[in-house]
Amino acid sequence: MTREEALTILQEMTSSESLLRHARTVELVMRAYANKLGENEEEWGVTGLLHDADYQAYPDQHPNVIVNLLRERGDEKIAHAISAHYTKWGVSYDTTLDKGLLACDEITGFIVACAQVRPQRLEGLEAKSVIKKLGQKSFAASVDRDEVRIGAEQFGVDMKEHIDFIIQVLQQHQDELQLQPQASSQV
Repeated sequence: MTREEALTILQEMTSSESLLRHARTVELVMRAYANKLGENEEEWGVTGLLHDADYQAYPDQHPNVIVNLLRERGDEKIAHAISAHYTKWGVSYDTTLDKGLLACDEITGFIVACAQVRPQRLEGLEAKSVIKKLGQKSFAASVDRDEVRIGAEQFGVDMKEHIDFIIQVLQQHQDELQLQPQASSQV
């Protein structure tokens, strides 16, 4: 599946700007990890882009709608990774792609949440600040901290290094993601 085909599917099921941005941020991080690990960037990017494609339109059936659509198209590897991107669904982690998506989904969303409450957004954001925020259960309360921890463990990455990597990827795209520093109000 091409990125263009995936984007069409995503846009047919998702209109929420925040969900579309989340899909794009996870896509960017997955592509960067694929590049770093010598994996298929298009496959990893499409997986990141589509992992929550059905969440807005079919919240009670998520991720089954997108997984079934991908399976019908013959994209079993992507379908499996998406079916496994939450540990409580009980799906096995068979490939690096499966583990990568699990490791990148929740923490990428959390890092974006951290950036959004800072005037300088991603600029100067450090892993230690993100880790400190992870300890504050009331901040971005919908982010499952166990998923963040298990994802890093499954993927075999150090949490600090993982967060630093994601921040660096997002910083390269901060204009597109509308996460650039706020203009100073000083005259």
